[in-house]
Amino acid sequence: MDERGTGFVLFRDPVFVRFFAARTLSTLGSSFAPVALAFAVLQLPDGSPELLSAVLACESVPLVAFLLLGGVVADRLPRGRVLVLSMVLSAASSFALGAQILLGWTPLPALGAAAALNGTGIALLYPALTGLIPEILPLGRLQEGNALLGAARNVSQILGLVASGGLVAAVGGGWALLLGGALFLAAVALAATLPTGERGDGTLSAGGVLGDLREGWREFVAHEWLWVVVAVWSLLVLFFSAATGVIGPVLAKAELGGAGPWSWILAGEAVGSLLGGLAAMRWRPQRPMLAAILLVALALPLPFLCLGLGAPLAADVVAMAAAGAAFGVFGVVWSTLMQLKVEPGALSRVSSYDALGSLIFQPLGLLLGGPAAVLVGGRTAMLGCGVALFVVCLAPLGSRDVRRVNWRRPVHLDAE
Repeated sequence: MDERGTGFVLFRDPVFVRFFAARTLSTLGSSFAPVALAFAVLQLPDGSPELLSAVLACESVPLVAFLLLGGVVADRLPRGRVLVLSMVLSAASSFALGAQILLGWTPLPALGAAAALNGTGIALLYPALTGLIPEILPLGRLQEGNALLGAARNVSQILGLVASGGLVAAVGGGWALLLGGALFLAAVALAATLPTGERGDGTLSAGGVLGDLREGWREFVAHEWLWVVVAVWSLLVLFFSAATGVIGPVLAKAELGGAGPWSWILAGEAVGSLLGGLAAMRWRPQRPMLAAILLVALALPLPFLCLGLGAPLAADVVAMAAAGAAFGVFGVVWSTLMQLKVEPGALSRVSSYDALGSLIFQPLGLLLGGPAAVLVGGRTAMLGCGVALFVVCLAPLGSRDVRRVNWRRPVHLDAE
């Protein structure tokens, strides 16, 4: 194949190669946590669905709380350095959680504090990463670059999820978390070599942090397609987080055989996301948001309906792969549209509003997932999530702007 017609020509750029490798390693490190932490907590002497909900909420709350500040920081400081700091915090979280579990010292405040470090790191990661990608990639290669980065992310998730399931079964979740921390440190070493970018004096607007946030908010609400999808996505994340973060592991422990089968189901999502992201590399429908949302609405509820109805494990994995493929396509379309349509100097702040709006109900979903599984049972709770996700996915299509947004870059941005 002639690589001039694909995004693979980007691998001739040493800066992109280092960025690609750092992002891949950090994703591999983070992919150990969902299975390792969930089953390590559930297998504690006092482990329970409620305890798992509480620990995951401790991670999610600072993520939501610091996202807006993360956007300001990433728009005013070198985004490469902010990326490094986010990885350091995630590494520290993995090491702390792994050590506590191995030592048998697991009071909720200590587990929660360690989990909160990762939430803070992710709050810095999202806006810095969104703004850094168009600094590294040529404008005409954004879609291909986003697809390649998404593909690498999903390969890493597949490897990490499968490996973590095996490690948890063989030696326990603590060791899997320590390995995740080591991978984060390797990513830090690579990310530290990235260029710092043009911004870097830390100067705020005349209104300070609040002034910067107001400017970012004005840019965010100027794009109806963006804020409508984000507003509805907050409910999607609530049900998705409850289902995959708590209800799924509880159901897997009770009926599917534990960490191994659950890791395969999550790996199915990653495989699907990989294939969907690669397909999106050259996929350019005339109305990208309309097409991507319809795809997600059809595919995302399937795995939760299968799990709730007691389908065979193979069907669960395939259904989760279909959901992952839809997510993979949507993610490339969404990132590329933001990078094309949003003012570059406000991109990290707009990204932070995007992430905050999308994730604002994640702590609630994680907190409710455990009690829901206990109150109505894992299968019934899963079915409820599947039905709710179908309804929520279709809601943004009520906006004409969501249905009609296209790939064209605004004239005033091309003139800059």
